[in-house]
Amino acid sequence: MSQAASTPFFITAAIDYANGAPHIGHVYEKILTDAIARYQRLAGRPVTFVMGTDEHGEKISKAAAKAGVTPQELVDDLSERAFQGLWKNLGISYDEFVRTTSARHKRFVQEILQRVYDAGDIYFAEYEGLYSVGAERYVTEKELVENADGVRRFPGDKDPPELRREANYFFNMEKYQPWLLDYLQANPDLIQPAGYRNEVLEMLKEPVGPLSISRPKNRVPWGIELPWDADHVTYVWFDALLSYLTPLVSNGQDASVSGTAWHVIGKDILKPHAVFWPTMLRAAGLPMYRRLVVHSHILAEDGRKMGKSLGNAIDPEALVTEYSIDAIRYTLLREATLSADSPYGEGILISRLNSDLANDLGNLLSRTVSMIQKYRGGVVPAAQDLAERDRSIEAAALALPTQILALVDDLKINMAIEAAMNFVRDLNRYIAESAPWNLAKSDDTQRRLDTVLYTAAEGLRVASVALEAVIPTKARELRAQLGLASQTYALAPAWGLTPAGTRVVGGPILFPKPEPKEAPTPAAGAPKPGKKEKPMTQTAPTETATPTAPASAAAPATPAAASAATENLISIDDFARIDLRIAEVLAAEAVAKADKLLKLTVKLGDETRTVVSGIRQWFEPEALVGRKVILVANLKPAKLRGIESQGMILAAEDDQGNLDLIGTGLDLPSGTRVR
Repeated sequence: MSQAASTPFFITAAIDYANGAPHIGHVYEKILTDAIARYQRLAGRPVTFVMGTDEHGEKISKAAAKAGVTPQELVDDLSERAFQGLWKNLGISYDEFVRTTSARHKRFVQEILQRVYDAGDIYFAEYEGLYSVGAERYVTEKELVENADGVRRFPGDKDPPELRREANYFFNMEKYQPWLLDYLQANPDLIQPAGYRNEVLEMLKEPVGPLSISRPKNRVPWGIELPWDADHVTYVWFDALLSYLTPLVSNGQDASVSGTAWHVIGKDILKPHAVFWPTMLRAAGLPMYRRLVVHSHILAEDGRKMGKSLGNAIDPEALVTEYSIDAIRYTLLREATLSADSPYGEGILISRLNSDLANDLGNLLSRTVSMIQKYRGGVVPAAQDLAERDRSIEAAALALPTQILALVDDLKINMAIEAAMNFVRDLNRYIAESAPWNLAKSDDTQRRLDTVLYTAAEGLRVASVALEAVIPTKARELRAQLGLASQTYALAPAWGLTPAGTRVVGGPILFPKPEPKEAPTPAAGAPKPGKKEKPMTQTAPTETATPTAPASAAAPATPAAASAATENLISIDDFARIDLRIAEVLAAEAVAKADKLLKLTVKLGDETRTVVSGIRQWFEPEALVGRKVILVANLKPAKLRGIESQGMILAAEDDQGNLDLIGTGLDLPSGTRVR
């Protein structure tokens, strides 16, 4: 980490506007912020994680009137049931939850307002302009976008802005525009990813003007009264942004703690956090926040924007009911990137759940526990003489925490997860190479068996800590099955913390694969589906078995089907002409102006090639580096977007359209022929 482990860490997620139920974007943001906070705690830092609900403003007044309840009744229900209830179900580990209707928050807002007013930065004036009810602020013509119906609206609004003329109090925000521009240029890592910093720099090229910070109480009665004029209530953003500091100030800390804050927000509220908030802090004599982390949107699985009218929206409550919270957390964090809108849905969730969590991690745990039970009576043996491969696992385990924390500090959460899963996959390869089931057959290889079993168990402990910020519940369950239920561990370089003699406990499957969706009722006379495969137990088989289908299982082919199948058959000579090779990805980058294409640099033995592949939707370029894939090496070169592609990467697609790259379980050298 860039900070010492003892340095306090203060992080906030954007407080949620309590005029409707949370959506999947809210869920992603809170899981993202929670994961960052958990990584920091695992690194040994004292963390304060603040969340809350924004409960004032014109939209809430209108929503309450429409629902036939008071504004307070509306926000009480949404804050406590819809938002806090969902965050509890998702295991969000916030330390403070602030509500802007609380007495402590009102006091703090009025204190800061009075401070800025006394400094001469707030004045009264009449103003006419376009007002967005959705964004609850005045907007400019340049910010409006023409929609398909020909009407210009502020992005995200259902209705066009209204022309309003009224007398309000204004904050002299433009006074601080030169300072903010200089600050951003002197601190290039303040707003991340960098693309959003560039957006803010573009905003600051134009005059930002004054900021209207009040509304007449006779029009918007639902808000915090100005301390010097009870006929006006505070503009919702001047109220909401201060909520980040309310819990700490009310607990006795100085408001200058603002200078340590990491704020995590969605890209749609960039301007209030990157322009309004910094100038407010400056006017109040408070230091600038440490970092603004901006994330993009979650799209539907088909790549379109989600919407109820499109029928592709995800209901977070239904998602939490159907899938484990750790599977939701893992798949969202693994699939989404900060800088680009990311598709997500059940198909993506199930694909990652089955491949990464069930097959890679869950199966590794089941095999390890089963082998320790079978070969050592359930007791973890002591490692004996270490071979080079054992030491390579230990070295990787010792390097992993530092690697992960560096990636987290750089906000590459999906790459931190992939680093942990690469370690898990290497453990699986280690077991396959070591073949403990064969070692168990000879008295001469018992010491070697002890070492392999210990390495697998301790490697799983390391993996559980590396993944704990992402799958906190399952990480603890994993350790419980290893007999380490009462233990907590720091995310720090360590090996050998599983004591020899520990009795493994075992337990249910860590990540059960989802049951297939119920198929339509078959027509009368149709064959009944076969029995479902039994789930793996804590004493799962330790050797890979190849099931053989009975001869009678194949249905007789019709003459037409047999003819079509015969026409598609190739000879062994045809197959021999296809040159399939193991290739290692050395570099990967997006192809400009091509949403689907990645340019890969791959290694085939001593040869390096360029391959263009249409897999950008499913894979982040950074996550592919170092991965072994299968390449059609003798495909005729073709030019794609002006780049010569020298081969084709093999991939497989499920019936949901999810893609996975074909590889092998063994770490074979690049250039190895596949046959």
